[in-house]
Amino acid sequence: MDKKMMVEDVLNSRGRVKIIRILAEQGELNISKIAELAELNHSTTISHLGALEKAELVEKKEFGRIKIYKFKNTHVRAQALKHLIEVWNGGEVTDAKNK
Repeated sequence: MDKKMMVEDVLNSRGRVKIIRILAEQGELNISKIAELAELNHSTTISHLGALEKAELVEKKEFGRIKIYKFKNTHVRAQALKHLIEVWNGGEVTDAKNK
């Protein structure tokens, strides 16, 4: 996997896994909301989002200074992770705010 992150690189961080789950459940959010829901500081969240973007699991939309990150539902690896989350949660994706 040249220039791609291996699955163990993506899933070796609790913070990244939290962000994946949150975005899989919520769809898209700004960095501040992701950091709040994941209980991470802003710079750590940005670092994790960069790694997830490199792994093609999330995509970034920019509106001036505002950056919105979206779970990349069209990518096969993102779909697989979303399915794992759904199965893990008992068959359906739940709302991250209710956790």
